[in-house]
Amino acid sequence: MIDNHTFPANWGIFPVIFRIGKLEVSSYSFFVLLGLIVGLSVYFLLARRYKQASENSFYVVVAGVVGGILGAKLPYWIFNYQVIVENYPNIGPILSGRTITGGLIGGTLSVIYIKRRLGITDKKGNLFAPAIAIGVAIGRLGCFARGCCYGEPTTLLCGVNFGDDVLRHPTQLYETVFFIGFFIYSLIRIKSAPPGFLFYALMNSYFILRFFEEFIRYNDQFFWGLSFFQYISIVAVVFINLKQYLEKTQHHGRLLSTKR
Repeated sequence: MIDNHTFPANWGIFPVIFRIGKLEVSSYSFFVLLGLIVGLSVYFLLARRYKQASENSFYVVVAGVVGGILGAKLPYWIFNYQVIVENYPNIGPILSGRTITGGLIGGTLSVIYIKRRLGITDKKGNLFAPAIAIGVAIGRLGCFARGCCYGEPTTLLCGVNFGDDVLRHPTQLYETVFFIGFFIYSLIRIKSAPPGFLFYALMNSYFILRFFEEFIRYNDQFFWGLSFFQYISIVAVVFINLKQYLEKTQHHGRLLSTKR
């Protein structure tokens, strides 16, 4: 699999955002951390505003963050284990490389697990959606600055040279625009949307976008002309819609039982 997180010298738009003495702070790490902080802040601000803050919220958020971090790292570790082994004991390759698809899936599965484990039934999806959207939008700026997750060569005016004198699709910015748009949409709909609707809408729309985006992303074909992340996107969309359907069916069944 193509490693989009190992770079030649002078690669990226501005890989180092600032220096403190001899310490270099990478743009990638800076924007990922900033996105996490802003995303969490948005979630807790919305929870307080709409009076949905609770002790359960804390456990769900922690599960989502931990699951998201592990999910974001796991695909990179699996597909680049040789790089990790060859560079041992250097932990640089272990810490580098993340994937948003893995983060979203890992975070979602962790939240599902902790809610079932603790018997939490209240839905916070409409609060999570804008928080995730703005967090990822900011994080993708780090990908753009570092020059990872880039696209195929293009002749369009939006093409960007990441360091090899080839104009490429800035797929990182495409996603930033998408997530900012969804963030605005979710804030508009947060009062009127049914419980959990915005989260399902975010996941569905992103994985559909990611499926088609992969055709212009610089990635290996995995099987039948599709990339690994296209198959992940298909599975994710099926899982999300199946879960949403089952929840609606169960809710409808409970309403019928109550009426009887």
